[in-house]
Amino acid sequence: MIILGLILLIIGIVAHISILTTIGVILIIVGAVLWILGATGRAVGGRKHYW
Repeated sequence: MIILGLILLIIGIVAHISILTTIGVILIIVGAVLWILGATGRAVGGRKHYW
């Protein structure tokens, strides 16, 4: 999710498309929060692992 957010952010900045930039930032933030929660051993969505 963080990688996808970075890709969308870069495309949005290069192409001057603000909606892609916004979505990219949101995905980076959500991905970072999920990563931190998973790293602390906290179950996310009722599951310890998403796979």
